[in-house]
Amino acid sequence: MLLEFYGRECPHCFAIKPSLEKVQKDEGVEIKSYEVWHDEKNEKMMEGYAKDRCEGVPFLFNTETEDYVCGEEDYKRIKEWALGKNKK
Repeated sequence: MLLEFYGRECPHCFAIKPSLEKVQKDEGVEIKSYEVWHDEKNEKMMEGYAKDRCEGVPFLFNTETEDYVCGEEDYKRIKEWALGKNKK
């Protein structure tokens, strides 16, 4: 499962949105998105996945490979994350 944690007003989250949409369309993957700045339940969920990995948003987590992206990254890195090409 691919998870995206973001903040509604986060400029870095806006910056990677086109890459997330493109990888979903081009590769046929589904990314579940959770807003964390205004939703305490989602924030707690992110804390569980992000512990010792990332302290902010955007935070992307692949539950199968445990690979993650912390912060703003380019399309190539996001695609690697989504396809499990960079296992941790």
